[in-house]
Amino acid sequence: MFIQTEGTPNPATLKFLPGTQVMAHGTAYFAAAADAHPSPLAQRLFEVEGISGVFLGSDFITATKSDDKDWAVLKPLVLGAIMEHLSAGHPVITGETESSNVGEGSDVEVQIKELLETRVRPAVAQDGGDIIFHSFENGIVYLEMQGACSGCPSSTATLKHGIENMLKHYIPEVMEVRPVE
Repeated sequence: MFIQTEGTPNPATLKFLPGTQVMAHGTAYFAAAADAHPSPLAQRLFEVEGISGVFLGSDFITATKSDDKDWAVLKPLVLGAIMEHLSAGHPVITGETESSNVGEGSDVEVQIKELLETRVRPAVAQDGGDIIFHSFENGIVYLEMQGACSGCPSSTATLKHGIENMLKHYIPEVMEVRPVE
């Protein structure tokens, strides 16, 4: 098995491409080892000292490191853990993942979710992350940043200049976009 790696806009996060399907449906984000119980692969990656986040996409895995660690040391350990786990045929995730629920909510929420699903999520997935709709209240869209997008220095610019401008253009009810804190 050959696993490619790519940098992401977030210097603390690397994208690993194993050349095979990782998630059959949806995505999964684990911000801490304690949350990783649904994913044997994420649990395995959190065993690497210095890994502080794991995001699983359709055909990629992103790992986020703590500030005090260096990718030169961590990258071979993460590559080895992914290769060993996938080569042994162990499951990536057990149980169900969250569905996108694109068609649920008010008319405005459905429009927001549809734009996020078709225009935003594919673009941010290329950078090893995801953006999930959280809520729409009083003209404000709340989004959750996951994977490489979580903690990325350019995520505020992506939200404000990219996503906010697009949503305002197509949906007049949208006045602002904010990250979920």
